[in-house]
Amino acid sequence: MEKKWSIRLIRFAAIFGVIGTFLGSKMSGNMDYSLRPIHAHILLVGWLSVFAWGIFYKVYTVKYKKLVSIQAITAMLGAFGLTFGMWMYNLNPFNLNEAFVLISFIVGGTLLLLSFALFVVVTFFTEDTN
Repeated sequence: MEKKWSIRLIRFAAIFGVIGTFLGSKMSGNMDYSLRPIHAHILLVGWLSVFAWGIFYKVYTVKYKKLVSIQAITAMLGAFGLTFGMWMYNLNPFNLNEAFVLISFIVGGTLLLLSFALFVVVTFFTEDTN
């Protein structure tokens, strides 16, 4: 189970890596760094954290397989929700209701926080390989 989630998380992270570096390149080319917080979160949460979880699941076997699925799903939803919510909160290019935008930002961040907490739990339930 964790091997399937490993590649899913790594692919998801790779997409965020491309988006984050593209955004950084665009900011640099335009000499407009107003999206720095979004750029940083895309790379730190979407690329680095999700990639690290994918590598962890490639290396370790977890006793409780359901935890892997729940943690990985909340990781992807949270990373997307937080970064999309930040983008919408800062730019709101679709003129969506401010309450909706704020809620999406908060829900994404909360899912990501839950994912981090679940990952801590997962690390205590790895199978002994000795």
